[in-house]
Formats: sequence, C-alpha cells, structure tokens
Amino acid sequence: MLDDIKYIAKEAGKIIRDGFGKNFSYEYKTNTSNIVTEIDKKSEDLIKEFIFNNYSTHSILAEESGETNNNSEYVWIIDPLDGTTNFAHGLPIFSVSIGVQLNNKTIAGVVYDVMFDNLYSAELNCGSFCNDVKMRVSNQDKIPLSLAVTGFPYNVSENPENAFELFEKLTRQSRGVRRLGSAAIDFCYVARGVFDYFWEVSLNPWDVCAGQLIVEEAGGMVTDFKGNETMKTSNTILCSNSILHQQLLNELKL
Repeated sequence: MLDDIKYIAKEAGKIIRDGFGKNFSYEYKTNTSNIVTEIDKKSEDLIKEFIFNNYSTHSILAEESGETNNNSEYVWIIDPLDGTTNFAHGLPIFSVSIGVQLNNKTIAGVVYDVMFDNLYSAELNCGSFCNDVKMRVSNQDKIPLSLAVTGFPYNVSENPENAFELFEKLTRQSRGVRRLGSAAIDFCYVARGVFDYFWEVSLNPWDVCAGQLIVEEAGGMVTDFKGNETMKTSNTILCSNSILHQQLLNELKL
C-alpha cells in the first residue's frame, strides 16, 4: 500500500507541476484568502480515481470533495495540493499529502514536495524516509538556538488561539521562525531536522495526517497545545524534535 501511495502522490504531483505558472481558474471557499484552483481538483480527482480502482472498499476524506464513506476500517485522508496560495502566486513551495488510517490509527503517510521532487514517506513502526534515505529529527535542546516554522489560518484576522501573540513570543525566544505556507512540508522539515519545531492553529485532518506520522517515525512528537496526543478534540498543533516539547508547551501558555 505504501508503494501505491508513493506512486499516486507523484502522479498527482505531475499534474501540479504541469499547471504551475500557467493560466488556471480558481474560486474562493470561505474568504479571499482561502482559494481552490482547478489544479487542486484535478489532483484530487486523480487520487480518488486511483483509490476507487484499486481500493474500492476503502473510505476517503479529501479536502475539496469531503467524505466518501464506505464504512471501511481503512480511510485515505487527502490534501491534493497543500500550499494552494503559494501555487497560485508562483511560489514553488507546495505538496501532495496522503495518509491512510486503519481503525483511526495512521499506518502510512506520504508527502510529495512537488517542485523539489522530494518524496517523504513513513509506515507505522518502520521509520521515516526522504527519497528512501532515513530521516531523524534534530537533537537541539535549547529554544534560543532553535529554528522554527509556523503558519497562520485563513481566518487569521480573528486571531484564533492568540496566534499573533504566540508568533511574537516564540519569535523573540528562538533563533528564527519561518513561514513556508505548506503545513505538510513543515512537518517533513521537522522530521529531517531542518526545523526543531512547528506550531500552528486551525489545521484540518488532511493537513496533519501524513505529516504527523512522518515526524513521529523520525523520533519527533506531535500534540496539541495542552500536550494531548489526539487532535480530535483540539485544532492546535505542536510538532517538535521531542526534546524541546515540554519547554514549548510551557511557552504556549499565555
């Protein structure tokens, strides 16, 4: 199954790459910051068609089309183009993210960083890889020496979960904070040890599913801001190399 996920993620990536920098149509979802392009939809349609043809009994949760519930113990959780705003503005940082859950437990995850041609993957209890090279999180244990990444939700003007205050606080304390615009890639960069931690609010299952497994299989930790391992009751995410996690949880209390 993991090989199949890798295959279809790269095939979807070809659609995205071919559409990058071209003319395409788009529409607004919730506000002018939250857009969906025809390329998002083409990518999602390709992935869903693959699942229908090869795993017809499995359920699907996809960002653009919602839920296809076949009452299966297997669920594919899909973000067909994570970083749509970057894509639409010609910024080459975006990805395809596909996770598979068995009885609500993520067992496989793939994130394809399209323009860098980096394929991140993980299988439960089997480690995390970038282009088949094993990854490991950083060993940084001091926040002042750490490099972090974050993102803001589409309703950032409402300042959910004190997003602005947390950004200022952690920016002052860390060596630096970056914002790439693709949560799935943010997770993978923590797994590679590029970033020491990542936090964000108002993420959805398709933003988190594959990336969380990739980080955890690389030795990292993912919780909500209260330290809970499940994200079903919270929309906050803290992802770290695990060494910094408790320190960061303390800092996230405003």
